[in-house]
Amino acid sequence: MRTFQQSPAKHAGTPNVAGFFDPRTFSVQYVVSDPETKQCAIIDPVLDYDEKSGATATHHADELLAFIREQGFEVQWILDTHPHADHFSAAQYLKEQTGAPTAIGGYVTGVQELWKGIYNWPDFPADGSQWDHLFRAGDEFRVGNLQGRVMFSPGHTLASVTYVIGDAAFVHDTIFQPDFGTARADFPGGDAHQLWDSIQAILALPDETRLFTGHDYMPGGREPEWESTVGEQKQANKHLAETSEAEYVELRNTRDSELPMPKLILHALQVNTRGGRLPEPEANGKRYLKIPLDALEGAAWE
Repeated sequence: MRTFQQSPAKHAGTPNVAGFFDPRTFSVQYVVSDPETKQCAIIDPVLDYDEKSGATATHHADELLAFIREQGFEVQWILDTHPHADHFSAAQYLKEQTGAPTAIGGYVTGVQELWKGIYNWPDFPADGSQWDHLFRAGDEFRVGNLQGRVMFSPGHTLASVTYVIGDAAFVHDTIFQPDFGTARADFPGGDAHQLWDSIQAILALPDETRLFTGHDYMPGGREPEWESTVGEQKQANKHLAETSEAEYVELRNTRDSELPMPKLILHALQVNTRGGRLPEPEANGKRYLKIPLDALEGAAWE
C-alpha cells in the first residue's frame, strides 16, 4: 500500500508537498516546504492511538520528524485544519519536539464551547488558548518565501479552514477524491448548506490549483490517493459535478443519516479541543479519557 508520496513544486512560488497516509485512520498528514529556503509547515499530524488497548504512540509523528531532518527542513508552523473526530492531533507533541508554533482557525472556540457542554467541563477555557495562534478568515502567513492564506470552510465542522499555500490548497475533510465525493455534515455544528458554500469557494480557485484532502477511504480497493486539482473536482466529483445546491444538500443529508458516528469521535474531541494535549495524569500517574453516554445520535446497532 502506498503510504508516502511527494508532489513537487510546479514553478517558483509553489511548494513541495509530501503526503503521509495512515491506514489505521485513513488520514493524510502533510509536510509543505519552500524549495528555496527549506522552511516548512506540518498540516494535520496524527498522534497514534489504539482504542482497544488504550495505548498511545508517536510513530507517525516521528516519521514526519525523520523526513524533516533528512531534508534539512526547519519547521515554521504546525497547523490543524479543524478539531478532528477520527484521530488524535500530534500538534502538541510536534511543538515540544520542534519549538514551532501551533495554529488553527479562530472559530475553534465555538467547537470548544459545544464540546465543553457535552463533556461537562465547567472550568474548561473555551478561548482557543490551547494553540499559539488563531487564524481569521483571510489571514495571510508565510512558509519561507511562500505566501499562504486562510479560507474559512465551515460545514463539516464549525471551525474548518482551508490553507492555501502557493498553488496548493489543503482542504481537510471538505472535498475528498472525485470517486468518493465530499465530507459528511452531521457532526455537532455541521451544516450541509455551509459545506456547499465552502466547497464552491474552494472550486473558485484556479483550475490548476492542487487540492490535498485529509482522508482517503480507497473506494473499490484502489491504492490511497490524496491529490487532485480544482479542474478535476469540478469535472468528476461524484457529489458535485452537474449538481445544484438543493440536490447536494438532499444527497448529503440523506447519506449522512445512514452513516454511523466515527468510532473515535468521543475519544478524539477531548484531546483535539485541547490542541492535541492528552488529559492530565490523575493521582496514580495514569491518564483517563472521559466517554459521555448517550451524547450523540447515530448508533449502529446492526
